[in-house]
Amino acid sequence: MKKVQQGAAFVIATVLSVDLVAESPVVIAHRGASGYCIEHSEAAKVLAHAQNADYIEQDVVLTKDRVLIVSHDITMEATTNVDEVFPMRRRADGKFYFADFTWSELQSVSLRPRMERSGGRVATGPGVACGQKILTLENEIKLLRGLDQTLGRSTGLYIELKGPSFYEKELGVKMGEMLLGELNRLEVSTDPKDCFIQCFEENALIDLKNRLKCPYALVLLMGGRGSEFDFQQIASYAYGVGPSLQMLARNEESKIVSTGFVERAKAAGLKLHPYTVRKNSQPSWSPSLDETHRFLIDELRVDGFFTDFPDLGRQAVDRRGKP
Repeated sequence: MKKVQQGAAFVIATVLSVDLVAESPVVIAHRGASGYCIEHSEAAKVLAHAQNADYIEQDVVLTKDRVLIVSHDITMEATTNVDEVFPMRRRADGKFYFADFTWSELQSVSLRPRMERSGGRVATGPGVACGQKILTLENEIKLLRGLDQTLGRSTGLYIELKGPSFYEKELGVKMGEMLLGELNRLEVSTDPKDCFIQCFEENALIDLKNRLKCPYALVLLMGGRGSEFDFQQIASYAYGVGPSLQMLARNEESKIVSTGFVERAKAAGLKLHPYTVRKNSQPSWSPSLDETHRFLIDELRVDGFFTDFPDLGRQAVDRRGKP
């Protein structure tokens, strides 16, 4: 904003500008632009950045030699060609685990479109980026920093700890502690506009907050359909919550109404970043993508939302309040 007047007029204009920015929900690219490219591929992250996502998500898991890498699953068969490269490395349950492979070994493995358990591919996009490699968290952070520097932008990180209790049992490590060490080493800002840490495991977030004195904003992920939670207790360690879309609303006499989840969470001072908006798959309460966007933005007034289609989310937010 340009400073066109001195004194009170300038102060008032500045406050109004800040308030308008604060009211706009942030667009969070779910696993990158995963509606168009293979999730967590370099292509998905570059496209999400080009589509002006405010934040780009990094799910993180661990290798056998304790390297933080970017993947939604702790297992590999659904998203990589590991079965072709290391066919004899399955566990007794028939799955391949990142925890059984070193980072050096994983560089021989390529990403592929997510496979359903039945063997059919999930229709999340055209499969762009086949053959791309797994990213380490460090490499992704450096990639996004480079894009920001080139384009004069600032894109936030939204990091999810995947299976911290699993890795404590398998590798004897505290995943949250490892993540904090990595973020500190890479000098990642602790400002919420720059980085969030999220997890479904409440104990992992409590450990980060209380034992490790984590300086980053923490978000508790929540699934299912319930709305009765101790939001005040959650607010004692978390900055916000990430509920599934299904938890937020219901149909009542042909009208979409809030379940009360958002209102109760906000009353406790928590931010709301629900997941995941998709073009061809709406929560049961919404008849269309436009209606999903409208209800989230205009009715529930969420603070942000995860989307597989960052460009469509960006358009919905940017045209807010316009005819």
